[in-house]
Amino acid sequence: MAHDILIVDDEADIRVLIAGILEDEGHSTREAANADEALERIRARRPSLVIQDIWLQGSRLDGLGVLDEIKREHPDVPVVMISGHGTIETAVQAIKQGAYDFIEKPFKADRLLLVVDRAIESARLKRENRELRVRSGSTGDLVGISPAIVQIRQTIERVAPTNSRVLITGPAGSGKEVAARMIHAHSRRTEGPFVVVNCAAMHPDRMEIELFGTEHGADGPTSPRKIGTFEQAHGGTLLLDEVADMPLETQGKIVRVLQDQTFERVGGGKRVEVDVRVIATTNRDLQSEMLAGHFREDLFYRLNVVPIRMPALRDGKEDIPLLARQFMQLAAQLAGVPPRPLGEDALAALQAYDWPGNIRQLRNAIDWLLIMAPGDWREPVRADMLPSEIGAITPTVLRWEKSSEIMTLPLREARELFEREYLLAQVNRFAGNISRTAAFVGMERSALHRKLKLLGINTDEKVR
Repeated sequence: MAHDILIVDDEADIRVLIAGILEDEGHSTREAANADEALERIRARRPSLVIQDIWLQGSRLDGLGVLDEIKREHPDVPVVMISGHGTIETAVQAIKQGAYDFIEKPFKADRLLLVVDRAIESARLKRENRELRVRSGSTGDLVGISPAIVQIRQTIERVAPTNSRVLITGPAGSGKEVAARMIHAHSRRTEGPFVVVNCAAMHPDRMEIELFGTEHGADGPTSPRKIGTFEQAHGGTLLLDEVADMPLETQGKIVRVLQDQTFERVGGGKRVEVDVRVIATTNRDLQSEMLAGHFREDLFYRLNVVPIRMPALRDGKEDIPLLARQFMQLAAQLAGVPPRPLGEDALAALQAYDWPGNIRQLRNAIDWLLIMAPGDWREPVRADMLPSEIGAITPTVLRWEKSSEIMTLPLREARELFEREYLLAQVNRFAGNISRTAAFVGMERSALHRKLKLLGINTDEKVR
């Protein structure tokens, strides 16, 4: 595969030599003679690899200085340092600052090509591993300072080292799988596999085959043995995601597996022993499902040893700034670009929104902002840059970059408009909590009540 490689050297003949070697192997190359040219080329289009001389005569920065800039803005771009006057100390310093390798001049073409291939392959593997972690929903921890999230983290710390089964409930997109992965990561099974069965996406006729596997010949005389997810999770954790969608017949067999830790493969007669911890998640009310006859009571009580309830995002709006910044970092890592800072007005607008899709919707919104928000990456994202469904309910005070309404009013009316919109935005931001709003805006609680009444703002304070 052809890769875009930037060659940075103050000697034109060296640049030509390296370019020729790389282009003979099918790579495309660009060149830069100094630090400013190199950084300009990188910002115009991120390369697959940078080959860079340490000593850049007449340049604003030497090679190590350029390396620092590259690693700050594009940490995933591999950099290979070259030098004709290098020392062991210089090579060690370059590696410490993030260079993939160091090559002394004069170098052999085979040595250069080997290092280039290895650097590009290493960067690809790191990127794929990170993408797999991100796509799996694993962010490493439950982020938040709200009482509900703090309590959930404490519960996980206590239950993770045990072998107890856990039932995680909550609305779609609220982070149930993240909590399950956190339990596994903090358990004694952390070195074992973590296997996910999406019960909602699986065809009922294939459910038992996926869970328990098949013996030789079960699907025909020559069909091979299939290993099911219970065997795949041996020594680790099996997550039954959206367990309420599991057929009743299969539910009965799961009860037996949970009791005995044994099962039979489809088409087989020999019992298979496994050591599996089971965690289940659902966005449904299992009590109602049991009353309707759609979920087995004995399975519920076996799964519900330790219950964890994930809150809706609208019930923990104080977590939104932390989550938004984390998702921006993750999105930027996946895209290989610097993260955009989030302005305070944008964060306030995000907190004022109700998020029917919960954390998953917030993450999608941040992904969209990284790609679609106008302006330079150094410019903070403003409230008027948010997706349309969020911007439609954003208070006027947070969108004044696009409105000249206040400039048409006398001072007294303008001040009243500002106070009303500002306080309305803050009340929404703190979900109607007058005490927290008052502390944030620097007013006494009773004074804030009077001001809200004077401005005609009605709020049903739920948290006192």
